[in-house]
Amino acid sequence: MQNLENRITELEIQTALQADLIDSLSDTVAKMQQALDLQQGQLRLLYRRLQEKGGEGSDAAYNPADEIPPHY
Repeated sequence: MQNLENRITELEIQTALQADLIDSLSDTVAKMQQALDLQQGQLRLLYRRLQEKGGEGSDAAYNPADEIPPHY
């Protein structure tokens, strides 16, 4: 009977640890999703700015390599 109680206790401990791990992983995934959403928004903004920059009076596509860096 003692052996059965020990096994049940071990299973309860494992279940509690797994639940804690699942909560931690869920929080990590939520933070990663927020970061991804932010990065996608920034990428959309950069893409929109590149499109606007390329559309200023020229038919050629905008190429950042054609720009002279500010330190030159």
